[in-house]
Amino acid sequence: MNVGLVGVPASGKSTLFNALTKGHAETGRFGSGRAEINRGHIEVPDARLDWIADVFQPKKRTYATIDFLDLPGISPGSTAKGSAAQIADLRNVDALLHVVRAFEDPAVPHPGGSVDPVRDMNDLEAELIVADLGVVEKRLARIESDLGKGVDREALGEERGMLEPLQSALEDGKPLRGLGIDPDVQHKLRGYAFLTLKPVILVANVAEEEADGAESAAALSRLAEKMGLAHLAISAKIEAEIDQMDDEEAAVFRKELGLGEGSRERVIRAAFGVLSLISFFTFAGDECRMWTIPRGSHAVEAAGKIHTDMARGFIRAEVVAYDHLRAAGSWAAARETGHYRLEGKDYVMQDGDCVMFRFNV
Repeated sequence: MNVGLVGVPASGKSTLFNALTKGHAETGRFGSGRAEINRGHIEVPDARLDWIADVFQPKKRTYATIDFLDLPGISPGSTAKGSAAQIADLRNVDALLHVVRAFEDPAVPHPGGSVDPVRDMNDLEAELIVADLGVVEKRLARIESDLGKGVDREALGEERGMLEPLQSALEDGKPLRGLGIDPDVQHKLRGYAFLTLKPVILVANVAEEEADGAESAAALSRLAEKMGLAHLAISAKIEAEIDQMDDEEAAVFRKELGLGEGSRERVIRAAFGVLSLISFFTFAGDECRMWTIPRGSHAVEAAGKIHTDMARGFIRAEVVAYDHLRAAGSWAAARETGHYRLEGKDYVMQDGDCVMFRFNV
């Protein structure tokens, strides 16, 4: 899973990036004209995998992972001027973590002259709309050129008919995610990697003294709910400081500040939610492993996630739900208590399924 951190300059993206990845990225450096991208990698903790590994005692346990990309701030109008080339890097991510500044700090002046979360959110959204519009316009121009040459008229005509409504919406300043595009059409559009079709997690970066973000992020939260976007309030500065502590010290500090779950756990859960992902577990040979797949995936698709040969030669899936495995205490005991199931390739995988796939090589 790849998640891209975006926002206008001075939003606190790099600080949140450090909190999420236990990184040490230099904050504020993007303003100097440097355009390098911060990259970080984390494991997704899961107590279910820990328990399974304790039972099966493998040499290796492998968690799911998330890669975070922290991009330079995107200034209002930069895309239209062609100076936001870094937006191209976003097309390869699965979801966007849109960091919006909701804190005052005289030491870090806001480039816009004032702190206005709703304005900043709309400014960044406008840049993504302009970027998507550029992709559509370029492709439509190419289609017209090819049609003039008599190239594959039927297929190109169908593609043009699919893109023209998107062009109209983007020209009206509407993100594509709000158009209710048919899933089959969305599948055909995957190659364009439209930014305004990507799932978004809106993060209000709030002040240290207001870690719950109740007041400063209220207007932003209302807007997010109206737009149907997942949203969180996080004090990136506090979280980055806490994540440099050892676990015991961090727990004491969180308790003193009245803080609950950490930013990493909250963002992971939000990412799984907006991407509609579930997890299943395997324990073969010397490894117990956690896998992520889209909700609604069939058993043969889950097998293919592990290896294409498993999908190609799929025979059956031997399945025990995690809760049943935990209650039984072992795979053999789960079989004896009737919680072991044999499923075919069309079985719809459930979150927490523990699976052994049988297949022909």
